[in-house]
Amino acid sequence: MRISVIGCGYLGAVHAACMAKLGHEVVGIDVDEGKIRSLSAAHAPFFEPGLDELLRDVQETGRLSFTTDMSAAAGCAVHFICVGTPQKKGENGADLRYVDAAVEALLPHTRPGDIVVGKSTVPVGTAARLAGILVQSEPSAHLVWNPEFLREGHAIKDTLSPDRLVYGVADGSEDHVAVSVLDEVYANALSAGTPRLITDQPTAELVKTAANSFLATKISFINAMAELCEASGADVTRLADAIGMDDRIGRKFLNAGIGFGGGCLPKDIRAFMARAGELGADQALTFLREVDSINMRRRTRVVELTRELCGGSLLGQNITVLGAAFKPESDDVRDSPALSIAAQLQLQGAVVTVTDPKALENASRRFPELQYEPDLETAMAGADTLLLLTEWQQYKELDPFEVSSGVTGLRILDGRNVLDAAKWRAAGWQYRGLGRP
Repeated sequence: MRISVIGCGYLGAVHAACMAKLGHEVVGIDVDEGKIRSLSAAHAPFFEPGLDELLRDVQETGRLSFTTDMSAAAGCAVHFICVGTPQKKGENGADLRYVDAAVEALLPHTRPGDIVVGKSTVPVGTAARLAGILVQSEPSAHLVWNPEFLREGHAIKDTLSPDRLVYGVADGSEDHVAVSVLDEVYANALSAGTPRLITDQPTAELVKTAANSFLATKISFINAMAELCEASGADVTRLADAIGMDDRIGRKFLNAGIGFGGGCLPKDIRAFMARAGELGADQALTFLREVDSINMRRRTRVVELTRELCGGSLLGQNITVLGAAFKPESDDVRDSPALSIAAQLQLQGAVVTVTDPKALENASRRFPELQYEPDLETAMAGADTLLLLTEWQQYKELDPFEVSSGVTGLRILDGRNVLDAAKWRAAGWQYRGLGRP
């Protein structure tokens, strides 16, 4: 199949490369010339494990190309819309200007029978509005909503071997012409047993935001339990193990810590609340306000705990923050709790050094006032206190006996509860976890 992918950010670049890997002829289109130059040279403008190698492999086959020229979409049978939907400035709602611009730019190049596939995360009702615009330009074209479920750090696997495929078509029917076309696009995954669900468009639009809201709620729940554990002397990690054994609950996403961040969960739950209000159903999602509030409160709590570790004052304390990305295996610092905590510590008088294997360049653009050090050993040298805030494997594997020789103070705050507390304490460290005695 000939496929166009409009928008070559995180979602689009991965999707384009994976579709080419599956044997399709793919053109990625984006207005950012720098991004297109980078991708054309088989170098992703962000870190995702394995993506550069995949780009190089599929470009060598001739099945993948990138351009800024929207006319390259002409002649493609399927067009994927993969642009971003960031949070509006000063509001909770999603900014749809990039989705609207992508569809408007595509219209002159659609042909009868073309399938336009939305993958971006949008407020419910967007697909119906865009479908109306599309049929005015090309009456026999079809719009489908096919939400993405990528996890940063695992995006290639999640695209090539998804845990489910959702097609939102106008009539919600298996007989819709777009269903057979998408089945051909995803033939490999379907033949491997990936479940496929056909829904109406509003349901498909709700799937991603509902899933993200559920995950955010689960994370904030265990973080609320961490607050209670700290007040009562209980251990939130053992609590999570116990309740996670209930198969109605499950253990995943029950890891107490500094809270969630990134480019999806925070903005998606806020946009979800905003859209519910527009639909007159705002009371249905009022609980998400508390989910968001608990999440943001974790950052303040870490600052308070760090002050306690430092003897009651942060002024002049040399603090090394291990991790800047919002999660490991990513260079994404959007709404990163680790960076937010580092900035708050510095504002309160601490001397903060931030290290991270992949995210320092992005972090320095977001918070240029912080001090960054790529070398881990150098970053920890002379530190009064260490804060583990992103659970990169190399931080989880630190040997407390070896680290002791390079620091000034033996104090560590484990913001992800991933270290062996007994081992660190045996090495003479003052260890503090979140929600742990």
